[in-house]
Amino acid sequence: MEITRIRMLRGPNLWSRHTALEAIVSCEETERSIDSIPQFEIKIRERFPQLGSMRRGGHNEVLSLAHALEHAALGLQSQAGCPVTFSRTVPTIDAGVYQVVVEYTEEVVGRMAFDFAFALIQSTLSDVPFDLAAALAELEALYEDVRLGPSTGSIVDAALQRNIPYRRMTEGSMVQFGWGSKQKRIQAAETSATSAIAEAIAQDKELTKNLLAAAGVSVPIGEVVTTADDAWRAAQKIGGPVVLKPKDGNQGKGVVANIQTEAEVRAGFEVTQGFGRETIVERYLPGADYRLLVVGNRLSAAARREPAQVVGDGKHTIAELVELENKNPLRGDGHATALTKIRFDDIALAHLASNNLTPQYVPKTGERVLLRHNANLSTGGTATDVTDDVHPDVAASAIAAAQMIGLDIAGVDILCEAIYKPLEAQGGGIVEVNAAPGLRMHLKPSYGKSRPVGEDIINMMYPLGEDGRIPVVAVTGTNGKTTTVRLISHLLNQTGLRVGMTTTDGVYINHRLIDSGDCSGPKSARNVLMHPDVDAAVLETARGGLLREGLGFDRCEVAVVTNIGEGDHLGLNYITSVEDLAILKRVIVQNVAPTGAAVLNAADPIVVKMGDVCTGRVIFFAQNQHHPVIAAHRAKNKKVIYFDGTHIVASKGSRILLRFPVSEIPFTQNGVLGFQIENAMASIGAAWALGLDTDAIARGLLTFESSANAVPGRFNQFQHKGATVIADYGHNPDAMRALASAIEAMKPKRSHVVISGAGDRRDEDIRDLTRILGNSFDNVILYQDQCQRGRADGEVLKLLQEGLVGTKKAKQVKEITGEFLAIDTALNDLAEGDICLILIDQVEESLAYLKEKVHP
Repeated sequence: MEITRIRMLRGPNLWSRHTALEAIVSCEETERSIDSIPQFEIKIRERFPQLGSMRRGGHNEVLSLAHALEHAALGLQSQAGCPVTFSRTVPTIDAGVYQVVVEYTEEVVGRMAFDFAFALIQSTLSDVPFDLAAALAELEALYEDVRLGPSTGSIVDAALQRNIPYRRMTEGSMVQFGWGSKQKRIQAAETSATSAIAEAIAQDKELTKNLLAAAGVSVPIGEVVTTADDAWRAAQKIGGPVVLKPKDGNQGKGVVANIQTEAEVRAGFEVTQGFGRETIVERYLPGADYRLLVVGNRLSAAARREPAQVVGDGKHTIAELVELENKNPLRGDGHATALTKIRFDDIALAHLASNNLTPQYVPKTGERVLLRHNANLSTGGTATDVTDDVHPDVAASAIAAAQMIGLDIAGVDILCEAIYKPLEAQGGGIVEVNAAPGLRMHLKPSYGKSRPVGEDIINMMYPLGEDGRIPVVAVTGTNGKTTTVRLISHLLNQTGLRVGMTTTDGVYINHRLIDSGDCSGPKSARNVLMHPDVDAAVLETARGGLLREGLGFDRCEVAVVTNIGEGDHLGLNYITSVEDLAILKRVIVQNVAPTGAAVLNAADPIVVKMGDVCTGRVIFFAQNQHHPVIAAHRAKNKKVIYFDGTHIVASKGSRILLRFPVSEIPFTQNGVLGFQIENAMASIGAAWALGLDTDAIARGLLTFESSANAVPGRFNQFQHKGATVIADYGHNPDAMRALASAIEAMKPKRSHVVISGAGDRRDEDIRDLTRILGNSFDNVILYQDQCQRGRADGEVLKLLQEGLVGTKKAKQVKEITGEFLAIDTALNDLAEGDICLILIDQVEESLAYLKEKVHP
């Protein structure tokens, strides 16, 4: 068994809506049925008992090693805690070659699981041991390391429930919600609206306390000191027990509480100095430690925290009890588990010493031993939910504290005897206000109810009714994609929206080119959706990107399919027929939002079938108003677009809603160019689905240019010696038919065509190009372009010549080496009234060359 290629599909794809690993796996003849391998299934289950059933198709299903690899890769992830369920193995047209697809939730974990699965198969075949425990431990550790923590994960889960798109921006906890101009970002429990100044204030404990006091919030009295002598003087002034803590601290680090003697104060001061030069000395507030979570202008949750502690059993020492408690599966090293392991460090030892205890002391049964003053979960503390017990005045004080500091999300720490009483009445107070508070104690409290704090944060960021989405239009097909993308973008511009656009020519943000080259893949789509200046996105979606990575978005509002034709890279990547190509390209239709629409070419039967998988509405378009699909759709009172000979008409059932005269759509040349009418109809359909008003659409159709500057390589027209020169990037048989029909409709005195062929097409596809053109043009110039894409010198020209054999119209055929020389030869042959179609290969360079020779 050999793996020849692995792809990570990071968005909805040919196989499913899940992220997935896709591998090409080759099996020897003896490996194409595991039943022919002695005891294979028994041996693999000995090594991986949790493998589960591999026979989804029944006991008669023939399973290859590729199938075993699939099930092992999925099973290993599942056993490591990953929530994965989808996998599939499909035989290709090549004997013994399979496409294996396995869902993943974290890419690096999915890839590692696949590698372990391969090793499991090999060890089974070789009858050597496989260390399942080590593999699962490594997978679990990696999954824990890379997956979102509980705080961020709860916010992401809440966003998914609200249909708000998200994307991880780093391997850590920074996440973007929404798209384009509606995006917002979080990092743990900080949002893009969290002020850096507010964070700085919260970090400064003394400034925080002064601001809260000014706002009338109950806080303990105290002062900032820089020497041990000043600390003792301040403690004497306060009188009674005091707390010492670093002025710029967090997570309870360096806090020494409930001390009173001079020796304790001086020792406590030394502890705080490890975390900063300035120390706060303030009154110790007796009572319990409470954390109140404020989100926006409301109290989201509250918890009573208790310090790390152990309870005696009369048998074990304190040190042993800590070790036993840390084996609790609820306790972990980070923030992924409900509780954190107890830190038995110098602070814990010092706390024990202050109570005349040692780690070797054996507590009596039921005796509680505290290991710290502070109750932070990060040092091993526990939390009990008390949200329902908080007195309204206490909640109001916490909200006022957060707002005074300026935090949209705040963890407010309160010390008081009872949370169900006002603070002033019991001598309690707010001791800290924290930015980026941990949510774990509210999501998974040690005791009590879990609180939906992730939902509260998402609801603050996106009030109900908002989903952070901008209009997204995905366009695919064989021909007309780029022109349609540009026209839809132009129509959206008429409404004042800033449009992000991806095409085979580059990425444009509000008319500005930010990336050049073929940018019709998912990476470019993601870049557009991340751009803060984008109010709507129109994305050309080519087959290559779909195969490599899947879609760059989870769903679109509108999917446009212009047509599906022959010669569009058939024979590559196991896409061997037009039907295969349609299954791939219908992915955008399958991922239309329920509120959205698919705009489909009714004249293309394969495209028509895509309507069956659309969860939204379907709008059909066709030049023939009497086309059976158009007629049937109208009869169902659904939306259609057609051409009545003078107008492009949009109707819902028998009711005409929009009419646009082709005389006011310049790029159709008064309706002569049929393929441009189709591009216009597809674009009008997308605009209609998005709710654009008639005036904006009409204005856009009238002002859209199909020039070399606006739509390079798409039927760009020039004048030369009274003749018309047309440059186009058409490169497949369907494009040739459309172009030949358009030139014929323009009624030239003589017709000329300049053409080459891409070497990565099938032989028959290359012959078809000249077979079509040879029946439509008087003069044909064949040229060999710079890149033959794997073909031998002269091989493409030979195939083009073969296509001309038996054609009826071509009177003259020339062979030229070099695109520019072919252009010069054609221009020299032109006379007034002629039309010359130049099928360019190097779009940018050829258009620049033409502009030097001819006039727009």
